[in-house]
Order: sequence, then C-alpha cells, then structure tokens
Amino acid sequence: EMPLPPYMNRKAEIKDLETYQTVYSKHDGAVAAPTAGLHFTENVLNDLASRKFKSDFVTLHVGAGTFQPVKTDNALEHDMHEEQVVFSIEFIRNLRENTNCIIPVGTTSMRSLESLYWYGVKLLNRKNEKEQIPFYIEQNYAYQHVENELPTLQESLSEVISYMENLSMNQLIGGTQIYIFPGYTMRVCKGIITNFHQPKSTLLLLISALVGDNWKKIYDYALKNDFRFLSYGDSSLLMAE
Repeated sequence: EMPLPPYMNRKAEIKDLETYQTVYSKHDGAVAAPTAGLHFTENVLNDLASRKFKSDFVTLHVGAGTFQPVKTDNALEHDMHEEQVVFSIEFIRNLRENTNCIIPVGTTSMRSLESLYWYGVKLLNRKNEKEQIPFYIEQNYAYQHVENELPTLQESLSEVISYMENLSMNQLIGGTQIYIFPGYTMRVCKGIITNFHQPKSTLLLLISALVGDNWKKIYDYALKNDFRFLSYGDSSLLMAE
C-alpha cells in the first residue's frame, strides 16, 4: 500500500501508485515520497538537459519522522529525525566538479548534501588516516565548529572521495540527523526546489535558514494566492538570501 502522509486523512488509491511517485525512483525503502520531485516529468527533465542544466541522483530513504511537528516551545529542544542516504562515488565526484550553484530538489536532499560536507569535516579531523569513520551526522554537529577553521566545500568533498578510494568504496551509506534552522550556514546548497510546508515543522525552519525573514513574504504570497501546500501541493524555487 502506498504510504501516504498521515495528514492526507484517506486511504491510498490506485492512482496514488503513479501520482505519489517520482519518475526517477529506483529503489524500495522510503516510507514517504520525496514530494518536491513529484513535479518533474520526463519532459521537464529532458528540457532541463537541453538547456545545459546538469542533474544527478541520490538515494533517499525518507523516514516517517519527516512528518513529526516541532512540539516544544524552544525549537532547539526538538529531537530531530534521522534519514538514511546513499551516495555513489560518481555522484560525489560530479558534485565536486559543479559546486558553483547546487540546487537540491526537496528538503531531504538538502539535508543529505549538507551532511556530506560535514562528513568531510569529520574525516579531516580524524586523528590518523587509517581510522575508519562511519557516515553519521549528529543533530547539532554542524554548530560545534569555529567558522574560520572549517574547510572549503572542495576540500571536504575531496577528502570524502580520497577516503572512499583508499577503501575501494563505490557507495557511501549512512545516516544523518542534521538539524538545519535559522543561524545555520549553507555549505553546499545555493537554493532549493520544494513544496510549501506546514507551520511548526522542521521543514519550515530549514526554509527560513535558507532565505531568512523572506520566508514570511513567500508564505504570505502563497496564502493570498491560494497556493496548494504539502505533499500534493505547488512547488517553488527558493534561493539563498
């Protein structure tokens, strides 16, 4: 049965097998669709390619925690959910060659890409080169560093690639609990393609971290113009302030 979001308040129907699925999906394992990708058709992807936009794919095993609202008065006290991600070494190499303007499709893609940077930081900080570091980014790991001591994106990705090559790894499989909220500095992403999210959600916190106070103008415009929200809603392209 197609696992529709709980706020849909209905049973899955036959049509959901097609409409709640991206055209580029390949692997089983997620309990929710990466819904920002639902807007892409084969025609749209071909049109982007004809305009010289490069694209690549990451495996996202989206978890049910993505629907969990922030229930604490202080957002910092929220227990962030974990996602499993899979990166191929080819993907990371392509990423390193195209760092000027990376636009993820969806909030889980953004969390995954930002986590990849922080994994490179972990590798660069390990005590000896033979030490193996599992790919896991804790909730507040990104906030525990001095800004001027952090590596560039190129340096971080190069370290990940070198680590994988030394261990003859074709895939990097791990998890992330990264929590992106206002005050976070984007390390990889320059914008995002995403749907409109519900209040008191970690997804909306991520958006406000990217665009700053402009999120209020964006959502006010969406509300006044009857945009559709959530999984089967409208899409947006948002750029960092």
